[in-house]
Amino acid sequence: MKKIKLLGLVLFLVTASFYQANAQELGLRFGNFNGNNVAVDGVFALGEFSRVHADVSFGGNGVGIDALWNPIYRPVGTSEFNYYLGFGPSLFIGNPFGLGVAGEAGIEYAFDEVPIVIGADWRPNFRLIENTNFFADQFGLNIRWRFHQVN
Repeated sequence: MKKIKLLGLVLFLVTASFYQANAQELGLRFGNFNGNNVAVDGVFALGEFSRVHADVSFGGNGVGIDALWNPIYRPVGTSEFNYYLGFGPSLFIGNPFGLGVAGEAGIEYAFDEVPIVIGADWRPNFRLIENTNFFADQFGLNIRWRFHQVN
């Protein structure tokens, strides 16, 4: 029961912080990462060619938090397809505790007719603390609602 309450509190706080930070996109991420399989997924624009892609994952033995900076975020021509590369800290609060660095490579499609973005990414993760491990099998499917579009 304590885990459910803690998970609900974390989910509420993350959703509220995404809303307060004026997220460009907010949705869900499905896949295998940080020992979990579902995440609240948000994108925060830092400019035309830079953004933060943040996730709070749950569904396993704890809560995972990733905040990845995508310094190379460029539209491919005039298409709705975008690709991105990034890196940033990765934290797992659970048993065992984990702190490390994650990379990211992905592609996404932003629909014109509806404000939905669908994407797929690969997030290799190098965990440094508590156990040192490298995880190369972390893939995800992102489905996000677009609130604001970067001009």
